[in-house]
Amino acid sequence: MPVTPKQFRQLALSFPETEEHSHMDHPDVRVAKKIFATLGYPDKSWGMVKLTPEQQAELMNDDPKAFIPAAGAWGRKGSTTVHLKSVSKATLQRALEAAWRNTSPKSLVKTLKSLHP
Repeated sequence: MPVTPKQFRQLALSFPETEEHSHMDHPDVRVAKKIFATLGYPDKSWGMVKLTPEQQAELMNDDPKAFIPAAGAWGRKGSTTVHLKSVSKATLQRALEAAWRNTSPKSLVKTLKSLHP
C-alpha cells in the first residue's frame, strides 16, 4: 500500500529528538539540527532520505521502483529519493531509521533499539 506525505512525516518525526523545519520551500526533518529526510522534492509524490552509498544500493536493489539516487553529487553520496506511491510503510520505516542513525549523534543512536533486528 502506498505511503502518503502525512505518513512519511509521521514516521520521520517518530524518532527521538526530531524536529520539522523547512528548507528550499519544502519540509525537512532534522535531528541535532541536521537534515536526515525531506518531503516534497522534486514534487509532492517524493521524499528523500540521507543514506550511505551502500545503504542506497541495498534499497535500490530491494525496491528499484521506490528508491532512486538524488541528482548529482548528493545522490552519489547516498541521498536517495523515495517515490511515496511505490514504497511500503515497512520499507520506508527501515530507510528512515537508517537515515536517522546516519545523522544522529552516536550518544543518541545508542538510546534507540533497532526497529529492524
